[in-house]
Amino acid sequence: MLLSETSGSSENNEVKKRGRKPKTTTNYFAEREEHAVRMFLSACTETEKNEIYNEYLRAPLDKMIESIIRRYKLYRKDMDFREIHHDTHSFLITKVDKFKPARNKKAYSYFGTICKNYLMGQIIKDQKETNRKISYEDISSSLENRPDMIYYLEYEKVEPDQIINEFLTKLKDFISGENLNTNEKKLGFALIELFDNYDEIFIGTDNNKFNKNIILLSLREMTNLSTKEIRTSMKKFKILYYDMMKIINNR
Repeated sequence: MLLSETSGSSENNEVKKRGRKPKTTTNYFAEREEHAVRMFLSACTETEKNEIYNEYLRAPLDKMIESIIRRYKLYRKDMDFREIHHDTHSFLITKVDKFKPARNKKAYSYFGTICKNYLMGQIIKDQKETNRKISYEDISSSLENRPDMIYYLEYEKVEPDQIINEFLTKLKDFISGENLNTNEKKLGFALIELFDNYDEIFIGTDNNKFNKNIILLSLREMTNLSTKEIRTSMKKFKILYYDMMKIINNR
């Protein structure tokens, strides 16, 4: 009888052991992959780059893109999931060489930002195509001949690079010399990072609403501040920017 009970207890324990789910990890882009990115960037030949990419980066990047599409619901009209995934991965590969390891930032964060920005931009572009009822070419000639639709600029054009570089200089001096609270300092350093990488964050879109959404999303991720906290902390930096633009316009 004792043997039977012992045997039954062992069987129950075995069933419990078999029923336990193994621990899994979601950390698919860790230090190994971060190191692989640096190996990829420093590789001397295309063959070496392909080997590193196929062995260490293809699967993690596939997983990253899949997670971003599903988490943020970044689906595109008239494209199935595989097409969206493939298109995004192909675009990301064109941006890998622009990652700067010397800045001591995570490649994971850089790649994620690139993918989200690209997908959001494509969705907005698709939506504009869908909603466009009247072609600009059909009305442009009549608009161009209307006096009330013509505006002549009196000032010389100021290049965006010039404004950004001047603002970056003033921003760095302002943060080091001004008495800022914790949230304002977080936001200030995030703005420096944003303007330092503006050419990578803004992927050629001229859509103001899209750009504002990207800026807000990026600032929230970099500072861990809420939208309300960002807007409150932004006041001093807005004044700094407006004062700088007055000087530029008066030159």
